[in-house]
Amino acid sequence: MLKYTADRRTLAFVAAYFACVITLWIVHPDNMGLRIAWIGAACVLSWFCAVITHNTIHCPIFEKRGWNKAFQIVLTLAYGHPVSAYVPGHNLSHHKYTQLERDVMRTTKMRFRWNLLNLLMFLPTVAFSIMKNDKAFIGQMKTVRRRWYRQLKLEGAIFTAVSVALLILDWRRALLYWYVPHLWAAFGIIGINYLQHDGCDHEHPYNHSRNFVSPLFGWFTFNNGFHTIHHEKPSLHWSLLPEVHAQEIAPHIHPELDQKSMFLYVWRTFIWPGRRLRYDGKPVELPPKQSDVSWVPAHGLPQDVSLGAEG
Repeated sequence: MLKYTADRRTLAFVAAYFACVITLWIVHPDNMGLRIAWIGAACVLSWFCAVITHNTIHCPIFEKRGWNKAFQIVLTLAYGHPVSAYVPGHNLSHHKYTQLERDVMRTTKMRFRWNLLNLLMFLPTVAFSIMKNDKAFIGQMKTVRRRWYRQLKLEGAIFTAVSVALLILDWRRALLYWYVPHLWAAFGIIGINYLQHDGCDHEHPYNHSRNFVSPLFGWFTFNNGFHTIHHEKPSLHWSLLPEVHAQEIAPHIHPELDQKSMFLYVWRTFIWPGRRLRYDGKPVELPPKQSDVSWVPAHGLPQDVSLGAEG
């Protein structure tokens, strides 16, 4: 059923998320420290599922379309947002127009002097632009890509029904065990864009993205740190990214854009000394403020553009 056997790990991580949340809901530990630790684990697993969502929309994991459609519903419940809705803004905005006016997630929108605040406020800053353009795109796809539109509506309806049911059962547990992990997943999958592109050169053939190449980090995040090669070959399966990065990217990219540890990079960039620098060590020079330009195709979507399982 799987295109790549490596996606057994994908399925195991998704199963681990549901096992964690269901057990947490049933047990509902009285010990506050244990409860916080358990919620933290659910947050991390939900973020892993957000990474899986990202991978799946670029390269569906099953051979059959029906299985991929069903898996997108499962991921919607794990990530906390319809998977189909992740496709347009990511594939048609960020990938196609990286760091330009049509990239609603461009990092140059962030202009706080304290760089940690840029990271923390990145999601709230770009969220409205993402939703505005997604709404316009969804309205267009209602007639242009009807199967995709129906899949989106199905994912949204199931997620809403489950969310309402959990709120009715126990709204406190729903907020803590259902919504908090999903909020963290959204913050993580959007926020990592700031780490991967701020201070890079979007016009350079190799230096447009930052990579985090730790094998341990890569194992848990399905090689999400290999971002340059992902932009060059977005449909390449995640299990192949390190090898192709070593062959086609590493010999040419600036060495500072291959970071061994994301955690050390985060510490240096946002905590101490916390300076916002380019990959070459110079301070980031922000362009004049730019208004968003809609990335939604004016005359419909070309038929060769994939939109996930129901593309």
